[in-house]
Amino acid sequence: MISSLFNAPPPARVGMAVVNFSAGARTHWHSHPLGQMLLVTQGEGWTQCESGERTTIRPGDLIWCNCGKRHWHGATASSSMQHVAVQEALEGKAVDWFEPVTDTVYLNGDSVGE
Repeated sequence: MISSLFNAPPPARVGMAVVNFSAGARTHWHSHPLGQMLLVTQGEGWTQCESGERTTIRPGDLIWCNCGKRHWHGATASSSMQHVAVQEALEGKAVDWFEPVTDTVYLNGDSVGE
């Protein structure tokens, strides 16, 4: 569940939201044209950049998702997770969504061929 906290008025382009994931929930593969910062506030989650290793994230972890790099993030299979997301929009767009993360990639961290 996404709860928008703030969207700056133009010409600023920053937005911030709190995102709650139940155990087993994750985003689709996606990218951000100007990158995204995640601050984990509760629970335990996973994040992974395409062709990279899956990383465990916990409260207090600050994650930078590089500009234009495909990635996903969400809760682990057994724990819920909450994070604050901060990103900027480029020409009004802050995210590009792609295909769902398969169970194999989610559970094993294997992004070969994705």
